[in-house]
Amino acid sequence: MAGTSHGHTPAAWTGVIISFIGFCVAGVFMVAANPLGFWAGVAVIFAGGLVGLAMKVAGLGMPKESAELIEARERAGRAQISH
Repeated sequence: MAGTSHGHTPAAWTGVIISFIGFCVAGVFMVAANPLGFWAGVAVIFAGGLVGLAMKVAGLGMPKESAELIEARERAGRAQISH
């Protein structure tokens, strides 16, 4: 997978950053024994996932591979095994 840019998209980075902030908020409020703040942090975590998904739908994520690209990759893999 080193040859791909898996996860190196604006949608992935934004979703992860927002979720990380929510994780930090939830952690602080859990230690502070504040259930409302904890659940607000959990809501931010889920919001990060939704934002990442919305950005992917908007075209800022990884495009899906075409059938031709998948077939070419399989042929290349078979060619390497036969040598």
